[in-house]
Amino acid sequence: MSLWKLRLSMVGTLAIIIGLSTLFFTVILSLMSSLSLITLGILIVAFNIFQWLISPYIIDALYRVREIPEHENPKLHETVENLSRKSGIKKPRLMLAQIPIPNAFAYGSPIAGNRVAVTDGLLKTLEYEEVEAVIGHELGHLKHKDVQIMMFVSILPAILYFIGFSLMLSMYGRRRNGGGGTALLGIGFMIFSWILNMFILYLSRLREYYADRHSIAIVDDGPRKLSEGLAKIVHATRNARRNKKKTQQLNAFKALFIADPDRAETDSMTLSHVSVSSDQKLVQNVLSRKITTMDRIVEVFSTHPNLVKRLRALQELG
Repeated sequence: MSLWKLRLSMVGTLAIIIGLSTLFFTVILSLMSSLSLITLGILIVAFNIFQWLISPYIIDALYRVREIPEHENPKLHETVENLSRKSGIKKPRLMLAQIPIPNAFAYGSPIAGNRVAVTDGLLKTLEYEEVEAVIGHELGHLKHKDVQIMMFVSILPAILYFIGFSLMLSMYGRRRNGGGGTALLGIGFMIFSWILNMFILYLSRLREYYADRHSIAIVDDGPRKLSEGLAKIVHATRNARRNKKKTQQLNAFKALFIADPDRAETDSMTLSHVSVSSDQKLVQNVLSRKITTMDRIVEVFSTHPNLVKRLRALQELG
């Protein structure tokens, strides 16, 4: 994949998170009072910005995240410090998410600061060198300011969708005076918003490629370490997802993760009978898998790239 396409990944996405929360907010406002479309747009923007500012605290509560003291894991702190220096950014706060699946994510806001979180499952499943490559990936998101740029690109489709939604609601009050034109306009707004969201999902996938590229640029033997880490994350997540009571809450912020937990079942289809201790065999089994038409369709609606394509890109860079 060419570098100019990878650079588009800086735009990232939390559109699903913003969309769902704003939908609830807009419905409440529409029921409570009669607001002009301009007023509604301003309120949506303000609400999204407020949500972005406080989202780190929501994530901390949802995933039971706590900060890792330096004395508890000095080696991991040293790794984050060294990779942050190579990335040219200030060292973020190092956090531990107390959830069973192996994963990691970067997040933050102006009032909460930048943070990189690893899960209990990640530290138990991956070898240390693979954890290093995963952290390099997450630091790439911080360096590229993915969260901030995502906020900018995701506000527009959110506004368009809920203007359309408001127009559809107003149609019911105008049926006697002819509300067909208003309804069609509302549908048009909502369809265009959906199209924009498809582009945002595409940019989100590019953002993952770009963060992968950053990791291999700052981690020695990065392509091998990150490939093995991603394959093992997917393989272990598939097993953990069988206990849905412990993992169903992961859907809320899954766009942040280095790998989508909901894709684990599909991505690990060829890994069922592979020994996890054979890291390279695990990677080679993924690489040997043929990408089907269904895989391509599923990827279009995903925040993360297809695992086979992702590992092939790492092999090319290696």
